[in-house]
Amino acid sequence: METFIQQIKTLSSRIERIKDNIQTEEATKTSLIMPLIQALGYDIFNPEELVPEFVADVGIKKGEKIDYAIMENGYPVILIEAKSVHEKLHKHDSQLFRYFGTTKAKFAILTNGIEYKFFTDLEEPNKMDEKPFFIFNLLEIRENHFLELAKFRKNFFNVENVLTTASELKYTNEIKKFLTQQWDEPNEEFIKFVLSDVYQGVKTKKVIDNFRDIVKKSLNQFVNEKVNDKLHKALSSTDGNEINLAEKINEEVAPTKENELIDELEKVVDEPIIVTTEEEIEGYVLIKLMLKESIDASRIYYRDNKSYFNVLLDDSIRKWICRLGFNTSNKYIQLNDELKTTHKLESVNDILLYKDEILRVAEQFH
Repeated sequence: METFIQQIKTLSSRIERIKDNIQTEEATKTSLIMPLIQALGYDIFNPEELVPEFVADVGIKKGEKIDYAIMENGYPVILIEAKSVHEKLHKHDSQLFRYFGTTKAKFAILTNGIEYKFFTDLEEPNKMDEKPFFIFNLLEIRENHFLELAKFRKNFFNVENVLTTASELKYTNEIKKFLTQQWDEPNEEFIKFVLSDVYQGVKTKKVIDNFRDIVKKSLNQFVNEKVNDKLHKALSSTDGNEINLAEKINEEVAPTKENELIDELEKVVDEPIIVTTEEEIEGYVLIKLMLKESIDASRIYYRDNKSYFNVLLDDSIRKWICRLGFNTSNKYIQLNDELKTTHKLESVNDILLYKDEILRVAEQFH
């Protein structure tokens, strides 16, 4: 599994570097899509495993072709429709929809080489669902997505196993999307639901409007308090043992539904927003534990922005100790020394490698 994850991360870094030089759909297929199929363990040059331009006749139309079909025992099991890397995918869902019912394949993938939308027939047998059950973006990889993508590896692919989890995955994502919409702008029905146990009066429109901001603030405070509780628990329970720091972070700052809800915010709004991710919080806790050896923990703060995550002393931007860049697949830490030294990170725990440098930077602000 670790080898597979590293292959996907390497492909992600490569795409980040070359995507602007890709101009056509054919170039997208060759440079982006085929390498992913290969990473899944399929021999892209063996027609028993992968058939380009697979013929799928639709009604009276003959010779309709799908870009790729992944084969098993002579039958297609996964259909792949490719678009140019510069095209949005939502306009093309209906095209793949036509193909799905003409084959025995139970899964269909719509992709532009960066975003992959996975479809099946959960709603009605042999009819492709309008909404994907899984979306994977190579430039916005989340750790939990590796497990879902890994199910499509050649040596581990099992139709029934994937279908078993596809339903839960699809509806979990839909529920999370609904919750994030309410987080951003709660509608009247959601506010009424929240008020049902906390406000005994009649829920008139005026009452609902008055409570709208209170509900939004309550949701934000709820998540912040959950995060702070975990930070406090991690800080109060540490014994200062450097060897156990990474284990303690992974144990105490585990994934939560609140973190997942935060992650989904970017999919709901039209413009980028500042979202403090689980990885950034883990990095902050790790650095705070390091600095605790020589600095009062109450002096250590963080400020997030769209480009990077600041770790500060005394909540002063003039006293930033380091910056964490976790918003792309190429993670890094930048130190506030004379050279503004930057180190590439493979994982959050790599921060431990630069403990001495971080401490030296912090000491200049004592």
